[in-house]
Parts: sequence; C-alpha cells; structure tokens
Amino acid sequence: MARLLLGVSGGVAAYKALLTARLAVKRGHTVRVIQTPASLKFIGAASFEALTGAPVLTSEFEPDPDRGRYPGEPLAQRTPISHLALAERAEVYLIAPASANTIAKLAHGLADNLLTSTALAARCPIVVAPAMNDRMYSHPATQANLEQLATRGATLVPPQEGDLASHGEYGLGRLAEPEQLIATCEALLSTERTWTRLRVLVTAGGTREPIDSVRYIGNRSSGRMGFALAAEAASRGARVTLVAGAVSVAAPPGVHVIQVETAAQLARACEQTFEDCDVVLMAAAVADFRPARPRLEKVKKGDPPSPPEPLELALTDDVIAGLAARRRPGQVLVAFAAEHGREAIDEGRAKLQRKGVDAVVVNDISRSDIGFDTAENEVVILARDGVRVNVDRAGKETVARAVLDEVERLRSSERGGERDGAPRERSGAGGRA
Repeated sequence: MARLLLGVSGGVAAYKALLTARLAVKRGHTVRVIQTPASLKFIGAASFEALTGAPVLTSEFEPDPDRGRYPGEPLAQRTPISHLALAERAEVYLIAPASANTIAKLAHGLADNLLTSTALAARCPIVVAPAMNDRMYSHPATQANLEQLATRGATLVPPQEGDLASHGEYGLGRLAEPEQLIATCEALLSTERTWTRLRVLVTAGGTREPIDSVRYIGNRSSGRMGFALAAEAASRGARVTLVAGAVSVAAPPGVHVIQVETAAQLARACEQTFEDCDVVLMAAAVADFRPARPRLEKVKKGDPPSPPEPLELALTDDVIAGLAARRRPGQVLVAFAAEHGREAIDEGRAKLQRKGVDAVVVNDISRSDIGFDTAENEVVILARDGVRVNVDRAGKETVARAVLDEVERLRSSERGGERDGAPRERSGAGGRA
C-alpha cells in the first residue's frame, strides 16, 4: 500500500482520473487529489472526496482540513503549507490527465497553481499522462516539453489512439486507461532507477524492402513491443536510442529516435550506436529477404497487361549476429523470435545459440490475439544460462518489464560469473511458472 498523490488538470479525460482514484483505493493505496481550477469544469471535487475519503485541494491559499495527511494517518499538530506537505508524504505523484497547458508549465518550471507548485516540491517519482487533441499532442512544442520532462526524470505514460472528444475525430490523444496508470505507479514504487548510467539500444517496427518506386516487401509489425521496451528502459533512468522502422505508434518521449526504412539502414544505424551501448534489445521485425534488383521506377502492367518478370530475392544481412560478433565484455544482447506454432520454443533455442546472444524472447505468431499489431503479447524468455521465463498474456508494457528484469538478472550473473547453463524455469511480470 502506498501514498498516491493524484493531480488532475482540465480536460474531458478528467472522468478517467476518477476511475483511476477508485482503482487505486481498491488496490489498497491511500489517495489525495489536487485539482486545477479548470478541471472543476469537467468533474467536481465532491466525487473525488467520496472515493478517497480525503478533501480535495485546488489552491495554495485554501486550508487543508487534513493538514497534509493521507487517509488513515494521524492529524498533524500544526497546519503545514499544503503543497509542501502533500509532496513530502507522497510516494508517487500521478498527473492524469495532463493537459498541453499543464505539460508546458511543468516543463518550464512554472508554479502558478497548486498542481504545478507541488510538482516542483516533489521528491518522489512523478508520472505524467498526457490527454489532448491529436494535433495538440503531435505539435513540436508539446513533444519538446514532454522530452524535457522525461530528461528530468518524469515517467511518461503515452496517450492511446482512438475516438477523441471532438465529434467525429479520431487520433492519438486519449488518456491511458486507469489500469495502465496504476500499473505504472506501482512499478515505480517497486523498481529503483538503477539504469541511470546505462545506454540502451532498442530496435522496433518492420523494415520495408523496395521492389520499385512504389511497392515494397514488408511485414505486419506495429513497433509496439519495441516502443514499450524503450519506454520502460527510459523509466528506469537509461539513455535510450530507438532505431525505428515502419511503425504505427508514437515514439515514447525522452527517447532518441533514428528513423529507418530498410534492413540495411537499420544495420548501419545500429552499428553506429552499438559500441557505446550496454544493453541491446532487437525487437524489430527485420526482413530476411530483399528484392535482388529493385527498380527505380514504377513497374507497370502494360497495355495490354503482361505478367511481370519473376521477383528474384536476396538475403539481407543478419544484424543481431553481426553485432554479437563484435560485442565487448559486459554488453547484454537480447534477440526476439517471432515463430509459428508448436516448434516455436525449439526454434528460439536454436536462434539463441546461432545468434550468440544472451537471451531470446519467443512469441507464437500463429495466434491472432497476441504479437503483431496488438496491444498484448505472451512470450517465453530463453536465457543463455538455461533460465526460462514464462510471461503469460499481458499488455506489452508488462512484457517489457519482464524482459528488462531478465536483463538485470543477466547483468548481475555476468558480474558474478554465473554461466552454468543448468535449465531453470520461473515466471516473469504477469506470468506463472
């Protein structure tokens, strides 16, 4: 059970903050709520007070009847300064929804209301969950502000894609669901920022190998898994470089993104970054084949139509094996294996040996409910020392935490010299052995 401080800024998504407070209390946390004056236009303080059992504050100048205490704690002998007391006792400060205006204030250190003043005084982890129109979210100013917050150590929970408040509009800007917000807070409470000195390289998305100036060979990868890995590594304090192919989701703020298209471009980007990295997570769906002789112009059917010439394919370079061949001591390399059906685990073990990596994350792409272009995944992590981690079906953020937990174990084993290779099995985040 933890003390959760919830900051609510103005926006239609404020109703989800109410659901988040309710879920937090249900999970045993004690909650205090700060609302901006604008948020009161969308949801009243009485609703939060009924759920949390504590008064809601909206101004630095109003007295706190509970004197900075969280539900269940004794009343202080004197009346403290509200924004200092709430921040001092909070174990995590969640700002959800965070409007574009509030994000701009937080990024630039403004303290013109109780929510932002408390953020400056907080020494606990701060979680910022944006919610706004997709055009506002994608604006360079908003993205720069989010990157600034991430650089300063805030944990960002990216918005989701879906229907927006404006009638008929659809895009990236919906507040993350309460379950994800609470899971992020709980992960911060249980995970120290132990990666602050680490450099992490992540690849994500699919590659596109051109056939001609219009067509290409591609795959169904959305990039969600790689982006979740990058976000989790950044939340643990690492400096993250994300090499992204064709993706359908927004990159996590605070992460350096290198955009690529082909397998050759991805290989070059990785080679330029690899030497300085401590951890490499190769989640991209890199094409195994490319057209041997791509055309610079569009191939036409002709009039009358005639069959095209047979498409001759050539092998692409094996990026992860090439990196593993030139690794330095202390680096941890993780490959991902999208395999099909019953032989998935055996194929993963073979890939583990063939690629020369420390671990392979295997998922079965014969299932339509997980893997490519879905929000969830179910994987088995096979490590070089014989450990097998089963991660049952869960959101890709949960899977990312399990993968990074295994990376931490491998780094500890490397330092301790544990390489016995004896088979062992355990469960990961969200999984069962």
